[in-house]
Amino acid sequence: MLDSVRDGVAGPAIPISVVAEASFEEWRANRPQSDQAWLTATMTKTKPGSVALIPGPEGGPGGAVLVVDDAPDLWSFAGLPSALPPGAYTLEAGAGVTMDGALATAASLGWMLGSYRFDRYKPSSDDAPRTLVAMPEADLAHARRLAGAVGLTRDLVNTPANDMGPEELEQAAFGVAEAHDAAYRSIVGDALLEEGYPMIHAVGRASSRAPRLIDLTWGPEDAPKVTLVGKGVCFDSGGLDLKTAAGMLLMKKDMGGAAHVLGLAGAVMDAGLNMRLRVLIPAVENSVSGAAFRPGDIIPTRAGKTVEIGNTDAEGRLILSDALAEADREAPELVIDMATLTGAARVALGTDVPAMYTDDDELAAALADHSASASDPLWRLPLWAPYRQQLDTPFADINNISEGPFGGSITAALFLREFLEKTESWAHFDIMAWNRGPRPGRPKGGEAVALRAIYALLAERFQA
Repeated sequence: MLDSVRDGVAGPAIPISVVAEASFEEWRANRPQSDQAWLTATMTKTKPGSVALIPGPEGGPGGAVLVVDDAPDLWSFAGLPSALPPGAYTLEAGAGVTMDGALATAASLGWMLGSYRFDRYKPSSDDAPRTLVAMPEADLAHARRLAGAVGLTRDLVNTPANDMGPEELEQAAFGVAEAHDAAYRSIVGDALLEEGYPMIHAVGRASSRAPRLIDLTWGPEDAPKVTLVGKGVCFDSGGLDLKTAAGMLLMKKDMGGAAHVLGLAGAVMDAGLNMRLRVLIPAVENSVSGAAFRPGDIIPTRAGKTVEIGNTDAEGRLILSDALAEADREAPELVIDMATLTGAARVALGTDVPAMYTDDDELAAALADHSASASDPLWRLPLWAPYRQQLDTPFADINNISEGPFGGSITAALFLREFLEKTESWAHFDIMAWNRGPRPGRPKGGEAVALRAIYALLAERFQA
């Protein structure tokens, strides 16, 4: 994927004219007569995303045209690798478009994401390369950094649970750490009880694959502390509150939060941002056995609070409570957690738009700005404090679910906030991490959402 875009010109490349939809007729009228006739015959539609090859003098492609809207972004270019025949290509401004550094960089990133394939179990039938020769204005290092982060996230989410259990997720995390000289450790099995992580142990103890807390650290000790926490439920059966068959079908993706923070951490370290980065991933499999935790159990957490289990299928917030309590112990400047946490968020916002929660208005505004500029949608939902009482129980400090069916994503976020006291600023992302169907540059399967927006925020706040 990263090799699909190269720097400099080595050999011939087919030019692709990038033309705004509103300027297409003007652009076509200025082409040679033979090109005009060809385009009239072959381009019956000229909507954004339309692509056409233009014959060269020897019969092969001599050029191409891509139609974009009046505000092109990376996704405007992501369909090109699958729409074009094998070969080397380069972009040029046609009409109505200015290919400045920002758009040239976005185009390079879009091309890389459009070249992504998950072929671990089914090799691609078409291995012939489509290569983009990047424009000189493009920041290829930045594009490759983000494409690598998205690609890793997709790969981890797409890998089925038989090959992506807690131990395999741990090895993936250690690989990211080793690539950037980060320190790493893992607390496994009964050692979780010995070191004070009872909730991670309780959720994962029913599986034959031992639960663990994965812990990465990187950066100068005196730099601002930023901690990323990712839900790592490698498969979620629902536990004793068993899911339906349909409900389990995509539960390999329930470690999507962990995948996101690993992709994000790799980008942060690659950029050398000025922070003391910590990544915490509670990795478990929520299984059914005689050792499974039960509805009605009351379990302590690392923070000392007790939780009554209202439903074993609301396990993600439980393991995150221990990880967030550990993150909070260091009083970091910023904590970001990401989790495939609730169906309620998907009902509210659909599958493409992750829900974001924070009580820091400045952070929310900055994330919204970066979301818009990065074409990486997210939407803030309220941490509506009156709903906190829905988690009250006479038997423990808090229940892990509310009694009613409403506001489930909000009450989940309010549950998580209970475990942060010293942290200066916190944001929680309730994500889908999955494309239900294919679109240009976004194949069906695992997807990185809000990752590029969060990275842009971190890069702005913690410049090297």
